[in-house]
Amino acid sequence: MRLALFAALGCLALATTAFAEEVGSASGSGLRGGSMAVLLEKGYEIRAAVANGTRYIVFLQKDQSAYACEFVSLTRSRCGSIN
Repeated sequence: MRLALFAALGCLALATTAFAEEVGSASGSGLRGGSMAVLLEKGYEIRAAVANGTRYIVFLQKDQSAYACEFVSLTRSRCGSIN
């Protein structure tokens, strides 16, 4: 079960990164954090993921800074700072 979750997260991260140019900052900006692809490029690491109905919430962290990202679709996410 855990392996399947990490495989799914890996696919989501790759899909998000692959479509980063299409998403851009205007359509994927969300709540001040930008898209998950932008945060991954800045060195944030995925720490956890939780299913929220039909969507996933992914938690990212770098040093003392943390973000929560909600997948709006497979290629769009919106992120906000949680600290």
